[in-house]
Amino acid sequence: MQIFEYGDKEVDYLKRKDKKLAKAIERIGKIEREITPDPFIALVSSIVSQQISNKAAETVWNRLYKLLGEITPVSIASTELEAIGSCGMSVRKAGYIKGIADAALSGEVDFATLHTMTDEEIIKLLTKLNGVGVWTVEMLLIFSLGRPNVLSYKDLAICRGMMRLYNLKELPKEKFEVYRKRYAPYGSVASLYLWALSVD
Repeated sequence: MQIFEYGDKEVDYLKRKDKKLAKAIERIGKIEREITPDPFIALVSSIVSQQISNKAAETVWNRLYKLLGEITPVSIASTELEAIGSCGMSVRKAGYIKGIADAALSGEVDFATLHTMTDEEIIKLLTKLNGVGVWTVEMLLIFSLGRPNVLSYKDLAICRGMMRLYNLKELPKEKFEVYRKRYAPYGSVASLYLWALSVD
């Protein structure tokens, strides 16, 4: 299992920048979150997981894996839409997954070179695909490409964690941006702790 890598450098920086976050980091300790290094597999997995529970997503993913043998653009493109849907997802979701495979095969998206692009370039490229929104790409940036500075305003749990940390009744975008700049360039590590705080 590969995990999102961070260490003392990032933690010490965040602690220096924010006393309340420092206390939370001390209390929670090191967080290990699994990553999926292959961005194509990570993106397909995120589509499977959309709007269903983790347990349901795992079941659907296992069925898809059994059906295809391996999750690749070729294996998806050569499988009927109905067969993919029969793994437990809507025809729309199955279509999104086939669209991602087609984009990979046509060269519209070269998943092998995503790591050479900036966060903004990746968001712009992948959100052109049906079913892929900004939040989905932001999660890919963290949990596949291991990007260090991603803090998503579109993530309800991150916003909830931030509101709990600072005892806020509401969180307008301007306020969120203040904290995002404070955590930079290690916003992804701050995200890990804000997620933990959202369920704390």
